[in-house]
Amino acid sequence: QVQLVESGGGLVQTGGSLRLSCAASGRTFSTYGLGWFRQAPGKERAFVAAISWSGGSTYYADFVKGRFTISRDNAKNTVYLQMNSLKPEDTAVYYCAVRGGGSSYYTRGSYNYWGQGTQVTVSS
Repeated sequence: QVQLVESGGGLVQTGGSLRLSCAASGRTFSTYGLGWFRQAPGKERAFVAAISWSGGSTYYADFVKGRFTISRDNAKNTVYLQMNSLKPEDTAVYYCAVRGGGSSYYTRGSYNYWGQGTQVTVSS
């Protein structure tokens, strides 16, 4: 069992930055990969970024490459999502999730624990 709590969302202007945090408790943090997903109103939850258990491998959706950076601090049981050059289309609820298995970091079905989400709103 893993509990996840996201924080760091808010309202920002186009071109601004935010850093999301996701604090985990329960299972040993350094044993699993983590991902960030987002869900905009009326749309399905979509993959944003993921990181392996060691932090040695990262994965990004094409629409955030070069703008977002995922990282983790295993000593603090926390994963981060640094978001730069934000656009109005980045507006969504952002969720972190624990990768439970499966071959792909990119698919929602590979994740089995989810946080409650944090709202990110980018104004134009």
